Amino acid sequence: MTPTQTDLNLRALELLREDAEKIHQLIHVQLEHLTAPKCPLYEEVLDTQMFGLSREIDFAVRAGLIDREQGREIISDLERKLADLYTKVLPLSKTKES
Repeated sequence: MTPTQTDLNLRALELLREDAEKIHQLIHVQLEHLTAPKCPLYEEVLDTQMFGLSREIDFAVRAGLIDREQGREIISDLERKLADLYTKVLPLSKTKES
């Protein structure tokens, strides 16, 4: 692999991770401000964002910019962050409702 190709691959991976972090931040803000975390609108936004990221990752894999395992790692990492966020924020929203 040439230095230019390596730079391109690293940049693609960096951009995908940035997009995953944006989703994480968006969901964090939404969870903090929602009174009903099971809101259909919230779930729709989450599904749309996750689908969009998965399509970006699929494109990057097909273009040879990242390998499939790197793509799985990005999605898994985001899912772990979201699960952690739910466990921290949802108990707080239940406390606010009481």
